[in-house]
Amino acid sequence: MKKKRFRFQWGAFLLLIFYGGLFFLLFTRMVTLQATGEVEGQELAARAAAKYGKESVITANRGKIYDQNGQVIAEDTLSYRMIAIVSEKATTDPKNPRHVVDSEKTAKVLAKYIPAMKDKEDEIVKKLNNRYRSDGEPLYQVEFGSAGRGISHEVMSKIKEEKLPGILFVSDLKRYYPNGVFASHLIGYALKKDNEDGTVTTKGEMGLEYTYDKELTGVNGKVEYETDAFRYLLPNSEKMITPAKNGDDIYLTLDKTIQSFLEEAMTKVEQEYNPESMTAVVADPKTGKILAMSQRPTFNPETRESQNMKWLNEVIEETIEPGSTMKTFTLASAIDTGKWTPNDLFKSGSYTVFDRTIRDHNRYGWGYITYLQGFQRSANTAMAHLLTKIGDDVFIDYLDRFGFGHKTGIDLPNEATGTILSKYPIQRVTTTYGQGSTVTPIQLIQAMTAIANDGKMMQPYVIDRIVDSSTGKIIQNHEPVEKGQPIKADTAKQVREILASTLTSEYGTAKDFILEDYEVAGKTGTAQIPKASGGYLSNQYLYSFLGLAPVDDPQLIVYVSVKKPKLNNELGSVPVSKVFNPVMLNSLKHLNINPDDVQHVNKVSIQDYTGQSSEAVEVELANDGLQPIVVGSGGKIIEQYPTNTQKLVKGSFVFLKTEGEITLPDFTNWSLRNLLVFKSMTGLEMEIFGEGFVASQSVSAGTVITDSSPIVVKLKTPAESFVQDVESASEGEVEEVEGE
Repeated sequence: MKKKRFRFQWGAFLLLIFYGGLFFLLFTRMVTLQATGEVEGQELAARAAAKYGKESVITANRGKIYDQNGQVIAEDTLSYRMIAIVSEKATTDPKNPRHVVDSEKTAKVLAKYIPAMKDKEDEIVKKLNNRYRSDGEPLYQVEFGSAGRGISHEVMSKIKEEKLPGILFVSDLKRYYPNGVFASHLIGYALKKDNEDGTVTTKGEMGLEYTYDKELTGVNGKVEYETDAFRYLLPNSEKMITPAKNGDDIYLTLDKTIQSFLEEAMTKVEQEYNPESMTAVVADPKTGKILAMSQRPTFNPETRESQNMKWLNEVIEETIEPGSTMKTFTLASAIDTGKWTPNDLFKSGSYTVFDRTIRDHNRYGWGYITYLQGFQRSANTAMAHLLTKIGDDVFIDYLDRFGFGHKTGIDLPNEATGTILSKYPIQRVTTTYGQGSTVTPIQLIQAMTAIANDGKMMQPYVIDRIVDSSTGKIIQNHEPVEKGQPIKADTAKQVREILASTLTSEYGTAKDFILEDYEVAGKTGTAQIPKASGGYLSNQYLYSFLGLAPVDDPQLIVYVSVKKPKLNNELGSVPVSKVFNPVMLNSLKHLNINPDDVQHVNKVSIQDYTGQSSEAVEVELANDGLQPIVVGSGGKIIEQYPTNTQKLVKGSFVFLKTEGEITLPDFTNWSLRNLLVFKSMTGLEMEIFGEGFVASQSVSAGTVITDSSPIVVKLKTPAESFVQDVESASEGEVEEVEGE
């Protein structure tokens, strides 16, 4: 019995020694950790912070883009990001699965509701069936890149109604363009981008969104806090918040209403004429503000889908041969140098420079005509003769003053310069009427501000101001910039009056651009399109119009170009006018430019002239810029048309009937309406064929009508006359074909 008790005590002693040693080692370890705060060379505090310290990102909103009146053009809006749970571990109740159980069905539904996933069911199935990462670790969830982001609440709700297991939605921010197609090449677009750290950033990819990405992009904030091992927030733990700074807001010079007018008109013309391309700009000549800018083909920044579209802003980045719109500045140069003699005569039709010949659109010309009529008819030869008066070097200097060959400095990237060709005599001649040399549409706008603004040329710009979205403080404010005064104020006024006559004169090429309530001044252009290999395309043209209104105090400049439209037996100016006219008219009314407040400098009041001397009235009307047509041999007026007291546009016909024999006038270019008035007033037997304007008459002008023989008059539309002129043009001749 004694021997067994001794063994038990010895065993207890050994246990005491063993556990005592362990306690000593543990105690020593604890003391060491407390003293050094390290284990295996690593700080415990840092490891604890890494394991239990958490950080949450506070996403900054991207700055908004507004029009000049504070109407939203681009902003961040709430959307949804889609996630698919693919791990079976997410499901605890087989009757209520929380992961994707039917990949084919899920893919079919997603492709049905999400446009970016349409016709991509196989790709979706492959993604949903891939349950492992590249390193072999099992996947818990998958996402769908850009296709799975920016999902609207409407689409999200429809997908949820399908009750697809494993499909979840997380709220997100999306760049939203509420106006759809709206200055798309100017505004551009921004997209969500995945960062290497797992965060997502919105980046501008094109247009102002790209150019001003730094200003629009905010700075994300964060929340730092501590959790326990189960990721619950520890009580009394400190929460450190760094607030997000939202991006700056940008206010443009665009006017949303005017831009909408422009988009609507361009869309209609594009659908009707299917041109290769179109560009248009609306500007305020007083300040240089761009009020609207667009082009076709274009795109919707929401979908970014388009066909045959150039991903550049053609108004700024692409050069063109401007055609006869350039004659505006040739005319201004002549007037400003005192070389403009409107009533002097020159020989129209052709002009030879050494071995090269240029021709008018009417290759046979109109004989000897005045320079004023030459400009109204858009005669190339008129510009060539003017160049000899102005002088080559002086002319090129004026183009330099107008800013051609130089960037305007508009606050947009990648602005093209254009090239004014002046090395050879023929280049200087063709430049006078807009062939050979190249410009940009924005250069034409800038140069036209000098015509509209009494000689002061204003730099175009699109950014009105940049504002701190948090404080409302203006960070950057754009004031109008005067780029010089290339011409005198009196010169500008004369140019406007002559440009107005291209609409009102019987010889004018811009009749299609007459507005009912406002007086327009401007110049048409019909430029041949150069081939990449040299020379010009056959029967392919860039039609354009550069105009302003009202004439006496211009409030708007509008430039429109239409390239290669599919014409329906019409002149190329028709589709251009279908953009220019409604945009100019509606915009002036939108700006509250009351027609009654406009001084009608190019309208003349007529009276009741019956009983008065036709000779005296004829002189009076001619001095006022009207065209009196005396029906009879003269003497007292017994009847007139128009009959009412009213205001007429300069260049309008006034028919004065007297007693006596009728002398037949020259009907050339008479409209059908005027022809019918003459027929009714005279009672002559006239057979009228065709539509448009008079092209020929069977009885010569100046013939005194003594019998009842019928007079045959043939009319042609401008398009028919245009085609005939083009077909008769000889090859190898430098010419610009300009219609009425």
